[in-house]
Amino acid sequence: MSADGHLAALAPVFPGTVDAAGQRATLGVVGGGQLGRMFVHAAQRLGYFTAVLEPDAQSPAGLVSHHHIQADYDDPAGLAQLAGLCQAITTEFENVPAQALQTLAQARPVAPGAAVVGIAQNRIEEKAHFVACAGLSGVTCAPYAVLETPAQLQTIQADRADLLPGILKTARLGYDGKGQLRVRTAQELAAAWAELGSVACVLEKMLPLTAECSVLVARGWDGEVVSFAPQRNVHVAGILAVTHAYAGNMPPALADRARAAAVSIAQHLGYVGVLCVEFFVVEDGSDHGGLVVNEMAPRPHNSGHYTLDACDASQFDLQVYAMTGLPLPQPRQHSPAIMLNLLGDVWFDAEGQPRQPDWRSVLRQPGTHLHLYGKEHARPGRKMGHLTITGPDVARVKTVARRVADLLGLPGLDAS
Repeated sequence: MSADGHLAALAPVFPGTVDAAGQRATLGVVGGGQLGRMFVHAAQRLGYFTAVLEPDAQSPAGLVSHHHIQADYDDPAGLAQLAGLCQAITTEFENVPAQALQTLAQARPVAPGAAVVGIAQNRIEEKAHFVACAGLSGVTCAPYAVLETPAQLQTIQADRADLLPGILKTARLGYDGKGQLRVRTAQELAAAWAELGSVACVLEKMLPLTAECSVLVARGWDGEVVSFAPQRNVHVAGILAVTHAYAGNMPPALADRARAAAVSIAQHLGYVGVLCVEFFVVEDGSDHGGLVVNEMAPRPHNSGHYTLDACDASQFDLQVYAMTGLPLPQPRQHSPAIMLNLLGDVWFDAEGQPRQPDWRSVLRQPGTHLHLYGKEHARPGRKMGHLTITGPDVARVKTVARRVADLLGLPGLDAS
């Protein structure tokens, strides 16, 4: 379906409308996790019905949606049912089969599209895209090499010592630190590749990082783009722990470059929907101008959850606006914010015994906003919810965030 065809199909998808057959305007999402749940809440608040395609009967998004199609993501009958119910469809995670999105796009507008999601699913293609965008954005990725064959391994070992020490990352299905191994020598590289199953990988040079940040961009079918200010992120064991979202969280010139680069990447892709682009901030004096692009997520992102409480339009609102062809408002952040990720570890004490977090003490703290995702079972490392702290100024937000982190035993603030 062409861009013009999408726009024609999207014209009647306004909140609360009912078609001639009596069907209410319905938006679909592939995937039933917490991102899908928050998308469903945003769509419903605007008056849409929602449908979720997700095999898990107890999925966070499926439990709160008008329709839950309990089927695999590539199930033909499930895809047909989703397309029949919905006027527009999105995805809540990038590892949904791209072919499934392509199938849906034959019947309905799908944002983001299968081709873009396919790029994000493959680090090799993703990095090639970033290199192609460098001329437009002025920001490229860290030096890297593709590793798919024994011959490429030998070439890297012989000729690319400049990439060591580095991080070996699987081209597909790596997230939250999974599918990544640090290597210091040519021998460690060979061993690490074998440990990862000798699958397609990229070897990325380790750079002297000073911080990590991300930028959320929303782009409509008509090419209109809006964005949030960059947020500074702290990861622990490869999983996001803390997001700092306030003026001065990073140098203004660097923040401007990151924002401009993220917009350029979205435009170059012809992207539709909310896109998160993650960056590394490297030590001054490097060859990268202080900023390199790490990866992109074709969806709303964990680091943007603060927008639910600190902005007049959240990242999930913008996803709804973009996919339905509604005008995109430039979001305004009305309060400084710090977001604390809540992993399942919070539900266990130091001895590993189950406990109930002390929500009473947490919620007594001013400006705390608790979001739990409706997951039945907590386990270490599992994303169970998040806390956003807002306030009238950055100093008070930091004070409350420290107090809350101490109450719950949360990591990451010390590293920020």
